[in-house]
Amino acid sequence: MSTSQPIYVASDVHFGAGPPAHQEAFLEWLDHAASCASSILINGDLFDFWFEYQWGITRGHEALLERLRMVVAAGVPITLMGGNHDWWGGRYLRDEIGVEFLHEPVTRSLAGHTTRVAHGDGLGVGEYGYRVLKTVLRSSVTTLAFGMLPISIGDRIAGRVSDTKDRWDQWGDGQQERSNALEAWAIETLAEHRELDLVLLGHTHLPLLREPEEGRWYVNSGDWVFHQSYVILDNGKPPRLLDWRER
Repeated sequence: MSTSQPIYVASDVHFGAGPPAHQEAFLEWLDHAASCASSILINGDLFDFWFEYQWGITRGHEALLERLRMVVAAGVPITLMGGNHDWWGGRYLRDEIGVEFLHEPVTRSLAGHTTRVAHGDGLGVGEYGYRVLKTVLRSSVTTLAFGMLPISIGDRIAGRVSDTKDRWDQWGDGQQERSNALEAWAIETLAEHRELDLVLLGHTHLPLLREPEEGRWYVNSGDWVFHQSYVILDNGKPPRLLDWRER
């Protein structure tokens, strides 16, 4: 693929728990992106839960994993940013599927934009309880202990903790507040780091594009639970926030 072709960005698919029709649409989107993108970035929570146990991997994602493998094999690089539901990706995704898996926010040049990429969990004001829990859940001790569980038990525990299925057709009161907090964080980040011209986040499930200064943007790619939203980054052009249902 030519680097002059656009970069496609999505987030918060929550595969395994999102609406089945939206999950199938996401697989179609992957095929489309593979046909016209130079690379694909999935900015967190691709999976509703993902863990690489000592005995194997989280079950139920075979169709998605195969599609990812095919896209990479076709020559289109895929980068996955770990989110609050799938931060525990690692060697299997890298070696067996061929994707780049990131555990921490990064700054990169994407289609000519100097871009800060982060999923968004724990950033900005709020989520103080989650920040404490995040430290515990991502500790080496917790990861090692959970990885020793039988796959069926570990996956069952994660399924009971996740509330994605309960939010298919509802908009939680805290989501708009979280969206506002991340927007404020992104605009502050752009103001403090003049080398940046783009901040890309997910996590809130609310698609959003803002241009606080001319030629500098904050974009939240939304989700594939409530929406089917994604971002296209083109060299020399402003970011575009699109709805797959309106293609």
